[in-house]
Amino acid sequence: MTQNSQRPLRVLAAMSGGVDSAVAAARAAEAGHDVTGVHLALSANPQSFRTGARGCCTIEDSRDARRAADVIGIPFYVWDLAERFREDVVDDFVAEYEAGRTPNPCLRCNEKIKFAALLDKALALGFDAVCTGHYATVVTGRDGSRELHRASDMAKDQSYVLGVLDERQLAHAMFPLGDTLTTKDEIRAEAERRGLAVAKKPDSHDICFIADGDTQGFLADRLGRAEGDIVDESGTKVGRHEGAFGFTIGQRKGLRIGHPAADGKPRYVLDISPVDNTVTVGPAAALDVMALTAIKPRWCGTAPTGPGDYTAQLRAHGGETTVTAELTDGTLHVRFDEPVRGVAPGQAIVLYDGPRVVGSATIATTERRTGVLAR
Repeated sequence: MTQNSQRPLRVLAAMSGGVDSAVAAARAAEAGHDVTGVHLALSANPQSFRTGARGCCTIEDSRDARRAADVIGIPFYVWDLAERFREDVVDDFVAEYEAGRTPNPCLRCNEKIKFAALLDKALALGFDAVCTGHYATVVTGRDGSRELHRASDMAKDQSYVLGVLDERQLAHAMFPLGDTLTTKDEIRAEAERRGLAVAKKPDSHDICFIADGDTQGFLADRLGRAEGDIVDESGTKVGRHEGAFGFTIGQRKGLRIGHPAADGKPRYVLDISPVDNTVTVGPAAALDVMALTAIKPRWCGTAPTGPGDYTAQLRAHGGETTVTAELTDGTLHVRFDEPVRGVAPGQAIVLYDGPRVVGSATIATTERRTGVLAR
């Protein structure tokens, strides 16, 4: 059930109130599908207005989605998934940081909300597919199997945050924007031609449920401030912090270290230990990662067997790097051809075979060039 399907489908279009999802819904309707729009209320206390491009799921967004649905000429509903979102995304986000890991809430939302809670409800109501404004493509093989591929335009590709989708979910996924070579300005121009008022609305970015962008303050409110030491690789105290959860591996700014390193070069976060509330810092070269292990793999189709050569992406807007990977007893073992930096436990690694998304897993440990194992 993909955007390339020939027969008309009953489609539930997830409409965030932004331009991408509105154009995606409009294209699905124009293609002859029976489309119904739905806005997901994910906040228990939505604010009336977002702050510029930060935040989402506000009352303003709901109204924008409704107006877009009216223009397209499709039915529209608001579904309250705030409790499920809090449990599966927000609480998970806080718990991961508390454990010293760096989560990606967008992947968790796609896995648990848009293509689990929403999709399950859609199928129960007789819909064939869920449509979103993501830039990615679903390719159907001759045998009917589905594969997730990168968007036609790599500059807008969002397949990384969809790497958690399995073949069943892909069978009911529709991404109308993924196979067109258009710039974002052209998408906005299309929205304007269609009479959609969201044509000039800023894109949301950062973490949607932290509207002011203050992740450290958000975590401190929930975990409390707990002062601890910042130490160098030898264990020498070089500063203090107000909570280890406020740091991520590879971070350079905001360390507030009182005196410079002996070589005068910048220092970066190398390790975060929630057990003793210690943050370890050191030179950039100490961030070089040669290998990692990852858990909780999810495959966009059949799981790979034996060692294989792939490319890997380690963050939503990051580049690709070549790797050798092998699944052993449910754990993914990955070795990089060249060292990479800024890799943190809790992040997702997504494997690709050309443009095809093979699957994803959550980074558990990293092996650095210096022999240090980060957990």
